[in-house]
Amino acid sequence: MEKLIADFSQQLKAAVEIGRKAELTPQHYDIRNVVIAGLGGSGIGGTIVNELVFGKIKVPITVVKNYQLPEFVNEHTLLITCSYSGNTEETIHAMEDGMNRMAKIVCITSGGSMERLAKKAGLDCILIPAGMPPRSCVGYSLIQLLYVLFHYRMIDLGFEEGVKAAIKLLDKNENRIQKEAKKIAKKLNKKLPIIYACAGFEGVAIRFRQQLNENAKVLVSHNVIPEMNHNELVGWTEKGKYAVIILRNELDYERNKMRIAINKEVISKYAKSIIEINSKGDSLIENTIYLIHLTDWVSFYLAELRKVDAVEVKVIDYLKGELGK
Repeated sequence: MEKLIADFSQQLKAAVEIGRKAELTPQHYDIRNVVIAGLGGSGIGGTIVNELVFGKIKVPITVVKNYQLPEFVNEHTLLITCSYSGNTEETIHAMEDGMNRMAKIVCITSGGSMERLAKKAGLDCILIPAGMPPRSCVGYSLIQLLYVLFHYRMIDLGFEEGVKAAIKLLDKNENRIQKEAKKIAKKLNKKLPIIYACAGFEGVAIRFRQQLNENAKVLVSHNVIPEMNHNELVGWTEKGKYAVIILRNELDYERNKMRIAINKEVISKYAKSIIEINSKGDSLIENTIYLIHLTDWVSFYLAELRKVDAVEVKVIDYLKGELGK
């Protein structure tokens, strides 16, 4: 896992090349909505991309993390199915549902049943490198999603420069990122991490939570500002071994920045520590990629402190085995 995280910028470079070379067939009908289906490490890219294009795309995007597709899916839907292994049960079901409804389907996978099904049905399929844990390949899936949206004229190619700038940013700051991640991991050890981020960065917060779950094997909570100001903030009434992490961005809405200051005042009475992680970059995509990389390192270093195998996910394997009986 350490090498996979360290190679993230190289993964992004490779993902750009794959995206540029992808050959996708034209849609038969005008696209009126986009649905991205995927779960876990394969699906988080859809959540993040939905936020990255929020202010740019003119059709609605729905991210599905279930077996069923929304009722509105039809021949005017661009359905992007994401399964790194190609064998994710829920996503395969959603893919077959989309085929029955005549949706325009593009698959993003490393192989498995999804690739075989796509070939048999004559569907577009973007192949990414195989043999890694799905959660370590978010760079591949996230970038391919952007290229698919660009191919079908949902967004422009501006994201490409943002990705290139993010790669330079990571390479330039790699040592500093790792040092900061080690310090944060120490503050999280033996505490319950609670992650907060402003609207627009919930995907990053979810990604961080999932990485702490899978790599460090800890339970984690997350919520979003301003939504949590209408409910969760009231729950801060008892002291505990909490470590609150606030993901900060210069791009956060000004009123939300004010909310963070007030939230800290309330939460500091009950939490052992409040850790602020500041992003870097000149664009939304740079800030997003920077935070993904830094928090991935945090999850790895916390796994080391807890003396657990960051790669192992036996309980998920057990669940899949039981479902397959």
